[in-house]
Amino acid sequence: MGRVNQFDVSWGAPRPERADAARNRQHLIATAREMIAELGQERLTMDALAERSGLGKGTVFRRFGTRAGIFQALLDDGERAFQEQVLSGPPPLGPGAPPLDRLISYGQARVRFLVEHQEIARAALDGRQPIPSGSQSPLSQAHIRMLLGQIDLGPADLDLLAIQLTAALDGPLLLYVSATDLNRAPDQVERRLLPGWHDLVRRICRP
Repeated sequence: MGRVNQFDVSWGAPRPERADAARNRQHLIATAREMIAELGQERLTMDALAERSGLGKGTVFRRFGTRAGIFQALLDDGERAFQEQVLSGPPPLGPGAPPLDRLISYGQARVRFLVEHQEIARAALDGRQPIPSGSQSPLSQAHIRMLLGQIDLGPADLDLLAIQLTAALDGPLLLYVSATDLNRAPDQVERRLLPGWHDLVRRICRP
């Protein structure tokens, strides 16, 4: 269980930042959301955001780096509420349910979140960035790995399995599902994707 405890991490508040930097971030996020609602996401650029927010271009570039970085920040901002439900919300998504039920519920909730935010999520993709890597596992992967560690799967390689299940949620939904499918009504997309995740997890975790 020592390996599992490594992934029992908190998804809490972001790193502390100066008060003025926090105000600028909140102002830029709110302004970006206003621009998307009024003009559409295609009109949201670094220069346009700087002009609309009244902040310097340097501030916007330091905060986001690229146009994709704006949408990544919007996605991260929306994800905090989702993470809170995973950490302390009612079961089966939150604590208190059997790990298999939590794993199924997590994947289905993740699909719903990404379908709801599909336009922002697509715009957040930056082809110039390398494949994500580093010393810390993505939070979704860490949570899945923790739940797998609580299920008796025998000699399975849980670290690799967690990576594969994470890819089944994030990669195919944003990169491999056709735009035609994603442009259908959200409930139609969910009716196809949610049972697929349920079936995948049940098969992998079959006694």
